[in-house]
Amino acid sequence: MNRVGIRCDASTDLGVGHLMRCLALAEELRERCLEVVVLGDVGGLDWARRQLARRGLPLLPGPDGPAAMVRTARRLALDAVVIDSYALDPRCSGALREAGVRVLAIVDEDDRGQDADIYLDQNLGAERGPGGSPAGSVRLAGVRYALLRDDVRRLRRREPAEPGGRWTGEPGQPPRVLCFFGGTDAAGAAPVIAGELVATGAPFLATVVTPREGALDRLGPADGQTIHRIPPTDDLPRLVAAADLVVTAAGSSMWELLYLGKAAALVWVAENQRPAYEEVVSHGLAAGLGHLDGVTRADGPARACLRELLTRARTRAELGARGPALVDGEGRVRVADVLLSP
Repeated sequence: MNRVGIRCDASTDLGVGHLMRCLALAEELRERCLEVVVLGDVGGLDWARRQLARRGLPLLPGPDGPAAMVRTARRLALDAVVIDSYALDPRCSGALREAGVRVLAIVDEDDRGQDADIYLDQNLGAERGPGGSPAGSVRLAGVRYALLRDDVRRLRRREPAEPGGRWTGEPGQPPRVLCFFGGTDAAGAAPVIAGELVATGAPFLATVVTPREGALDRLGPADGQTIHRIPPTDDLPRLVAAADLVVTAAGSSMWELLYLGKAAALVWVAENQRPAYEEVVSHGLAAGLGHLDGVTRADGPARACLRELLTRARTRAELGARGPALVDGEGRVRVADVLLSP
């Protein structure tokens, strides 16, 4: 196998989660001296284009139908195609397979009727799913197959966090909080969560990632509360590593947080995030704030949960200590091994 195509999209509405996990696999394939080309549309997102450019990954238009997909695969001499999309015609995978192109379909619970050689569902608990797949296909399920980027893998701590240990924030200093909701914050979660942090009344130093200028202007932080807005950044993994608490949506970034041993509070903003959210929260791997629409109740559990996480360093340390044993960062290696196997 010499050349692999990755079919995925990113946009303000779709977010960038599909692209980010595909980039992790692309990095692994490039390390093995394969050529990789991305087929899709990044919706004019400059940040997404930079992610591709700095990895030297060409971006070409993404075909949407079976016949066009096969023509593109033949024109580019692709030996395999990775498909990661909720919207692409599911017949594309079967058409590629019939044309002799190996297909890896990245899915989240629902395979949408795709006919692939390999199905990858990297979500916690996916290994307990029904496991059905067409004859001759392979199913890779669970977080042992989580796809993590180089930017994240190189930040792994050398020793696990311990309750009361040295990563719970500087003594006497407010906790450092990072809020991000994908590369686009399509659901507008950033101002909602930042407002809830303010409503706790607890001190904090928060960095909030949102592309919307002025999104946080109406907030009125109290004494001891600091909020700094930044646009989507290539430096997000480093910001995650430096934070005492991360508040985010229940997307593919969850596995990065677990890998890095971060205390995390999660919301779910789309129905396809709910199963993974419930799985992670029920296992005590992250704190659950519920659906974004219900976060702002003054007497609700979300605000109380945030207040405890802001004021109790030990709670944060205990929460963050559970993830590294579960996500070892070698998922992309395992996936590439199967994709490249005879």
